[in-house]
Amino acid sequence: MKERIGGGLTSALLSGEGRDQLPQPAHPVRNEPATSGLSASRRWLALGIVSVSLLITTIDATVLNVALPTLVRDLGATSTDLQWIVDAFVLVFAGLLLVGGSIADRFGRKWIFVAGLAVFGSCSLWAALSPSVGMLIAARAGMGVGGALIMPATLALITSIYTDPRERRLAFGIWSATTGAGAVLGPIIGGLLLAHFSWGSIFLINVPVAAIALSLTAPFVPNSRNPNIGRPDLLGSLLSMAGLTLLLWALIEAPIDGWSSGQVIGAGIGGAVVLAGFALWESRTRHPMLRLSFFRSRSFSVAAISVAMVMFALFGALFVLTQYLQFDLAYSALQTGLLLLPAAGTLVVVASLSSFIDRAIGSRLTVGGGLLFIAGGLLQMSSASMSTTYGGIVLGLVLVGIGVGLVIPSVTSAMMSSLPGEHTGVGAATSSAFLQVGSAFGVAVIGSLLSTRYQNHMAASLVHVHLPPGIESTILGSVGGALSAAATLGGPAGQLLAGLGRSAFVSAVDLSFVVGAAVTVLAALVAFLALPRRPAVDVPRTPETDDR
Repeated sequence: MKERIGGGLTSALLSGEGRDQLPQPAHPVRNEPATSGLSASRRWLALGIVSVSLLITTIDATVLNVALPTLVRDLGATSTDLQWIVDAFVLVFAGLLLVGGSIADRFGRKWIFVAGLAVFGSCSLWAALSPSVGMLIAARAGMGVGGALIMPATLALITSIYTDPRERRLAFGIWSATTGAGAVLGPIIGGLLLAHFSWGSIFLINVPVAAIALSLTAPFVPNSRNPNIGRPDLLGSLLSMAGLTLLLWALIEAPIDGWSSGQVIGAGIGGAVVLAGFALWESRTRHPMLRLSFFRSRSFSVAAISVAMVMFALFGALFVLTQYLQFDLAYSALQTGLLLLPAAGTLVVVASLSSFIDRAIGSRLTVGGGLLFIAGGLLQMSSASMSTTYGGIVLGLVLVGIGVGLVIPSVTSAMMSSLPGEHTGVGAATSSAFLQVGSAFGVAVIGSLLSTRYQNHMAASLVHVHLPPGIESTILGSVGGALSAAATLGGPAGQLLAGLGRSAFVSAVDLSFVVGAAVTVLAALVAFLALPRRPAVDVPRTPETDDR
């Protein structure tokens, strides 16, 4: 991982084909005084603090997946409700990341990190105590605000603390492993908690972790900032969130209102128009939160696309897979979490080796090959049928873990090495924003395909089945609703309904995995064509850490 944190604004030169140079300012930019004497123990302690904080935010993006069947039973949530509960966190997270990175650069990355921990911890408590679906969605959105302040600050702090290229590669490997592992470990931790406590415990566990991180950050994590950063781009943030919300609303609500619904089409077109306006505003404003100049680097652009597609596939797959293991294979929440260990363990091991693989064979093969591993894993799992057991999908889990472990560290390095040192907060936020946007659209698109295929398949199967009045909407709302209705009916009628529900759901699962694999293959082709063939050369950075 090749980073340059400088006292002045320097361009990042990328090795290989298609090197691009970021524009230079008319006058050099002066950063805060550097603290070059940080001991090794303090550097690694600071890394541990920010990594644990990052872990709870990334875990929280997926920890709810194993609780989805519980929310169907306890709160009466429909499939659409489940998508919004998951995506409310990710949407706000993605929409505010760029603002979070900008204000971290301006006011101090350490103190914005502290503010994020406080917001995240308090909203976690709110979520744990939520009595309804609407309240839970609102609390999850509040947690997204905290996450948007935490994540870019962690990456920017690591970039400023580690000035030696070798240490930085290792630190970024740990950061990347934490990011990817958190997404996969979420269901495992959620399952462990749900085995002994109510669903609120999956949020309540964040509170003591955030409190401990808060108490350790002030004395042990050094601060850094860019005093010459422009003011926060609030209009840009509003436009980006409005555009993303409209698009996600259209995708999530389409299975209910119909893909040809005027409201769905209008929201989708409106979202696209608003996002186009956002891009136009960012190209004109003097203080953009999304610096379009970053995308003049081909490596940066392709890396951003790659990380978004990885998270699209990973989060979409987890949203589907955790329900498949519980609803179709009848595993408990705890068993479901533990059955994801092959993916989590593989991801952590491969991510720790990814930087060495990247240096040996280059970003093109590392990222492109990793994306193909993910696609292969999803295709393997798409062959599931009513008779498939866990053994029939475990290979797919391992392949997905290998792919994610290869891609995330490599693309993180490619993106961050393209950036001037004083914009690491905004750059980190841009990287994280693509990660979160990919996650949000993965849940929305894959979830909507799942719902649409399930509802169509189920509606066709129920044409000749006589049901008690008033339960058809529950059955079509989710496979969990169908199984609950089947248990209530009992007897042959209940068994028939349960079989029809599982059959419709497996068909929907297979389609979801195939679509995820197709998207990942396209991303792999882009990576093979556009990323540099050889790894870039490490250039040490001048530290910019400021202990105030």
